[in-house]
Amino acid sequence: MADPRGFLKTPRQGAKARPVEERLRDWNEVYPAPGIGHTLLPIIVEQAGRCMDCGIPFCHHGCPLGNLIPEWNDLVWRDDWKVAAERLHATNNFPEFTGRLCPAPCEAACVVAIADDAVTIKNVEVSIIDKAFDEGWVAPLPPERLTDRTVAVIGSGPAGLAVAQQLTRAGHTVAVYERADRAGGLLRYGIPEFKMEKRHLDRRLDQMRAEGTIFRTGVDVGAAITGKELRARYDAVVLAVGSTEGRDLPIPGRELDGIHQAMDYLPQANRSALGEAVPGQLTAEGKHVVIIGGGDTGADCLGTAHRQGAASVTQLEIMPEPPGTRHASTPWPTWPLMLRTSSAHEEGGERVYAVSTVEFTGQDGRVTALRLVDVERTASGFEPVPGTERDLPADLVLLAMGFVGPEKSPLIEQLGVELDGRGNIVRDESFESTVPGVFVAGDAGRGQSLIVWAIAEGRSVAAAVDRKLTGVDRLPSPVSPTDRALAV
Repeated sequence: MADPRGFLKTPRQGAKARPVEERLRDWNEVYPAPGIGHTLLPIIVEQAGRCMDCGIPFCHHGCPLGNLIPEWNDLVWRDDWKVAAERLHATNNFPEFTGRLCPAPCEAACVVAIADDAVTIKNVEVSIIDKAFDEGWVAPLPPERLTDRTVAVIGSGPAGLAVAQQLTRAGHTVAVYERADRAGGLLRYGIPEFKMEKRHLDRRLDQMRAEGTIFRTGVDVGAAITGKELRARYDAVVLAVGSTEGRDLPIPGRELDGIHQAMDYLPQANRSALGEAVPGQLTAEGKHVVIIGGGDTGADCLGTAHRQGAASVTQLEIMPEPPGTRHASTPWPTWPLMLRTSSAHEEGGERVYAVSTVEFTGQDGRVTALRLVDVERTASGFEPVPGTERDLPADLVLLAMGFVGPEKSPLIEQLGVELDGRGNIVRDESFESTVPGVFVAGDAGRGQSLIVWAIAEGRSVAAAVDRKLTGVDRLPSPVSPTDRALAV
């Protein structure tokens, strides 16, 4: 273990964000450049020392990747950072992504958290990988020999990248197809720069290219190349297309201009933040912005609108306001129901809970307001509270209410894969779809989920594909298609 008395004598100390007035003037990461790891190493060593010698490390169960958290905490405390990076990579292809973007279910399951504040697992993780890159310890790992098998991976988000890296290292020839002009999927154009600067993505892609992974960007699979052509060209096809079909709000006034899906707004903002010209860009500058949806995507819109100079930002949530501490219905070690304040919420704006939008109103074809009503949750759903209707000014409305499955693209029809009742692609216990040789990784099969689940599924799908192609078990498989988050 790390410091035997660390959890008794050392209080939790997390990373400190840059001052709000400073970070709102740029698009850089909220935490000080050049990264959490650089600025907090002495503190990180002490924080790693809080990891206790628990009999059963429940953090392993909280994390679908099965990260070896106590091991690399101990190694950091002993100042053996290089070996810590090796143990980190043993279960996670992209700790620089999860260390910045994952909500850390491992911390919710930390044994120290039973009676105290959890170990700062995320901060330790991202510090290890940042130091590993700085020291040159992250090198390409090309295969010793190549097989004669080929695999196409459709989609370059975290699931697709994990599949590709694992299979490339196993010796297969892997081509990743991406519809956008650059690889990364939502990591590039969905996640704002202030949450993860794209230099972290680019250096990992450089490693993958050096290992032999082929990236074919700007290719709309289903049009430029058909499903039939894919199956004829490759020995296996992996669908890692995500769950990108946004939930809509079909109420009166929905046709008015100024009402957009969050994923129409965020990619444009990301491109602009990176210096690209975006003709006709949706922008929050000078506008009263209303975000419908209280999750991570809504928070991303919130932080983006602040940086664009919105006149006001209001975020609406149909659920009641969560309690300030873990609710009794979600005891340790499950993911707790409680109020969470992201860096974007710290920057301003108003959160309104237990409300429903019943109508959009406008003038000259553009939205000018939302009509809201308070709601109460009942056994049959959400019921409006009489007499609580009111209007909320809005020049720009962003719908961030989650996603309802993969886009129903021509590729899905061409391949002939079956969809379930929720619109996700059906797969068996080996992640194979109803079409032999076509596998499904990440949100396209699981539904909208966390980045750690996407990477875990990517690793598991790679193992299933490799087993199909070679007839032997060679790669780790941390999760099954039916696994779910830790629950009681």
